[in-house]
Amino acid sequence: MAKYSKKAQEKIAKVMKEFKEGKLHSSSGDKVTERDQAIAIGISEAEQAGYKVPKQKKEPSSETRKKKK
Repeated sequence: MAKYSKKAQEKIAKVMKEFKEGKLHSSSGDKVTERDQAIAIGISEAEQAGYKVPKQKKEPSSETRKKKK
C-alpha cells in the first residue's frame, strides 16, 4: 500500500479539521458538505505543496474495457 508523507498527512488533517468546523470552502466559494470532497481538497493541497502523495489509480474507460473483451 502506498504511503503519504508525514507532512501530507498533517496537511490533510488540517483540511479535515476545517471541514469538521464548517469552515472549508471549495475553489468556487461554496461550503464543502461532503467528506470525500474534503479529502480530495486535502490531497490536492498536499500535492501542490510538493509532499509525497501516491498516484491515483485510473480506472479504464468503457471503450478500453470493450476492446479487451
